[in-house]
Parts: sequence; structure tokens; C-alpha cells
Amino acid sequence: MAKIRTGRVAEQIKKELSILIQSELKDPRIGFVTVTGVEVPNDFAQAKVYLSVLGDEDQKKNTLIALDKANGFLRSELGKRIRFRHTPELLFKIDESIAYGSHIEKLLSEIDKNQ
Repeated sequence: MAKIRTGRVAEQIKKELSILIQSELKDPRIGFVTVTGVEVPNDFAQAKVYLSVLGDEDQKKNTLIALDKANGFLRSELGKRIRFRHTPELLFKIDESIAYGSHIEKLLSEIDKNQ
């Protein structure tokens, strides 16, 4: 039963953070960001937020810096929208799975061309 609740809470955090990052944050360092996933433990103390950022490594680094700076605002808005008793601490991480998938797809297409 607890796994179902953590999954629902993680999806709600993902949805609300996506809206907040796209519409509320006005920091120019934040590029095109997509929230790809959220992991929440059973105690809801922390939430690992996985992001996909369009751009190079410097753009990804600047986006993480800007989001860490806006962490307090995001937590307070998240607490208002979802009504947590204790809003989880947000830990932002870059999700490399999309870039890895496109790299594998590129390699497979090159193999197909050579045959």
C-alpha cells in the first residue's frame, strides 16, 4: 500500500514541478527543462528530481545551479499546491538516459548503413 502512495506522490510532484519550472521561474539560466522522473522514499524526506536539459554541458550545469538557487521557492510552492505536512527536500539530477538512448540509436543507424 505504501508503494502505491509513494508512486502517486512522486507523479504529483513531477507534474507540479514541471508546471512551476516552466511558468513561474524567470531565471535566464534555466533553459528548456523537462522533468523526466521523481523518486520519493517511504518517509517523504527527500525527492530526487530527474531532469532532461536541452543544450550542452555548460547549459546543464547552469540550469542545475539556477534550480538549486530556486529550491526554497519550489519547495514552498509545492507545499502549498500539494499540502504536505513536511515538504520533501528537492535534489535535482540530470537524467542522461535520453541522451544515451539517442546515442545508441545513432550507432544502430550507422551499423544499418554499413550493411
